Amino acid sequence: MRHFTLSLLAGLALSSPGLAAEGTRIQVSGEIIDTWCYYSGVMGGPDAVVGSAHHTCALWCSAGGIPVGLLAEDGTVYMVLKVGDDTQTAGGDTLLRMAAHTVEADGMLYERDGLRYIVVSDVVSDLDITNKNHEDYGNVPGFSIPDPNK
Repeated sequence: MRHFTLSLLAGLALSSPGLAAEGTRIQVSGEIIDTWCYYSGVMGGPDAVVGSAHHTCALWCSAGGIPVGLLAEDGTVYMVLKVGDDTQTAGGDTLLRMAAHTVEADGMLYERDGLRYIVVSDVVSDLDITNKNHEDYGNVPGFSIPDPNK
């Protein structure tokens, strides 16, 4: 019986289509973000972890290996797997140069288990940092500094 079960499983594996996700070409505009701070809330709400107020932290997180995302204008977050011919992963020099920048990207969208990933083939436009919110939040938002009295 064991030999039959193994043979059946091997046959199913060979006859099943691959599990690789099929991509869809998209163009999306939005801001290159630090996904750790955006999702965890450690540095405040969604307004505080974008733009010029969060630029320095986004650099540190990206350089430290935190996945980079693209926050689209409609609020959708895409995990950026690669940009152009960059041989690095999402923390590579290409994305360090674009931290907190508003970009328009053309690439392949992949979706799996409710997550969206994009492999960017071309950055169509890079508008630099357009969300100048450091006047509201400072370079390090005050609420992200631990209270020594607690």
